Amino acid sequence: MASYGMGEAELILGLPASTLRHWEHELSILGPRKDQFGRRRYSTADLRLFLRLKHLALGKGLGLSAAGEALLAELGAPQSEARARIAQLRGELIVLYFAAVEAGRVLDGGPGPRS
Repeated sequence: MASYGMGEAELILGLPASTLRHWEHELSILGPRKDQFGRRRYSTADLRLFLRLKHLALGKGLGLSAAGEALLAELGAPQSEARARIAQLRGELIVLYFAAVEAGRVLDGGPGPRS
């Protein structure tokens, strides 16, 4: 399963680390695992939650508390097959994005793959 560090999450989400940490503190649903050194490791599912929360809180202007409630309501509602497929495709796009970034690093002569 793919996991991403804080820097990679910042790039994908377009949010600073301080915002990610604050949102994690305020909303218990957001809880990435930590590695043996205490660094956050975000799964594709974690990133999907953050992207949706960002859309609700910032894009729709709901604010963090209201966006968190809306997100919980969405997660509790039965999903149609189309919504489930869209969520799956979003996750696949995140994985493809990082594959492209890694390929670009290799082509540019930068450092190799990171884990």
